[in-house]
Amino acid sequence: MVTKQDYYTSLEVERTTGKSEIKKAYLRLARKFHPDVNKDAGAEARFKEVKEAYEVLSDDEKRAAYDRYGHAAFDGSAGMGGSPFGGGSPFGGGGAGSPFEDLFESFFGGNGGGRQSGPPRGADLQTQIAIDFDEAIFGAERELNVTRMQICPTCNGNRSEPGSQPTTCLVCAGSGQVRRVQNTILGQFMTAAPCERCHGEGVIITDPCHTCNGEGRVRQTSNLTVTVPAGIEDDATMRLSGQGEAGARGGAPGHLYVRVRVRPRKGFARQGKQIHTEQPLDVAQAALGDEIEVPTVDGPAKLKIPAGAQTGQTFRLRGHGAPDVRGGDRGDQIVTVRVQVPTKLSNEQRALFEQLATSFGRKEKDRTAVTTEGKDAHGAKDGDKHGKSILGRMKEAIIGPDDE
Repeated sequence: MVTKQDYYTSLEVERTTGKSEIKKAYLRLARKFHPDVNKDAGAEARFKEVKEAYEVLSDDEKRAAYDRYGHAAFDGSAGMGGSPFGGGSPFGGGGAGSPFEDLFESFFGGNGGGRQSGPPRGADLQTQIAIDFDEAIFGAERELNVTRMQICPTCNGNRSEPGSQPTTCLVCAGSGQVRRVQNTILGQFMTAAPCERCHGEGVIITDPCHTCNGEGRVRQTSNLTVTVPAGIEDDATMRLSGQGEAGARGGAPGHLYVRVRVRPRKGFARQGKQIHTEQPLDVAQAALGDEIEVPTVDGPAKLKIPAGAQTGQTFRLRGHGAPDVRGGDRGDQIVTVRVQVPTKLSNEQRALFEQLATSFGRKEKDRTAVTTEGKDAHGAKDGDKHGKSILGRMKEAIIGPDDE
């Protein structure tokens, strides 16, 4: 007896996972293991396993029964009352591989009545592009060279040599299906199966196109222009519908998935709609306050620093952040200031720091006075010793005098 894998394990989710996350997990795994995309051995079986698990866990009633009884909820052995879906009815929850499913397959030509007919959809493709940090904020365009199966330019997907046409299949009379009457224990049933002569197409290619050999598709490289929306984030994926490979026998084209990588910009970091930067301040700017220019993605912007600014303090530049790809206003830029303590001082700067230390009540102990011509022991000129504050003269010494 084959033991089925737990449905939650099949979808790679926890038993407490919500309905929306279960759907996301199913879509991710279905794309990964779909037989049209994944040709590896075992991919189709894994796809069926994922599909069966989702059909149960996406239905609240079935999920509740499965949580209580496990797989027995659907094979008629859940407790004394049989299956919770129909009391043992062959149409109320027969799992994959049940006798009732086999009976359905014999009635409806092996597809359970649910598989879509028609030509298969083309394969999905994946590629990757790189853009700069600023391009992710404002949007960009990129040219892509994509090699894919495309509709044959000679026969335009008709598969026949120009001037000729496919002929109608005589076995199925162009229907693509052969109907037969079967005798079963329940009486006579009409079954339909794909025509073996035309493989369900209804036509026969008698004069194949010389370019595509009757395939209707050829592998070509084409140029695409990709528009990257403003506000896109690193590692985001865009879907270009219908830009994948053309489907065989006139099937719909697949999709092209473009993964976007954003190159970092030195000094800038992004978190959602916010952009983060750091701004150095000297001790005079931090103590006295200042109006400075900081870099933004829009160019330099003025930022007022209040007196007494501390390392790690943050300031907000509104509207200088990133937009949301779905629209709306831009975010903000968060500026974190870092007070830089100088490691090398001129004689004048050192004297001013000594004077500042004294004004804070620090005792002069083993301090060597710095004397220069025309200055007192603290480096201040006689004429302006009392005319400017110590911090003001420090700021002048560090960043230069204010413009008149």
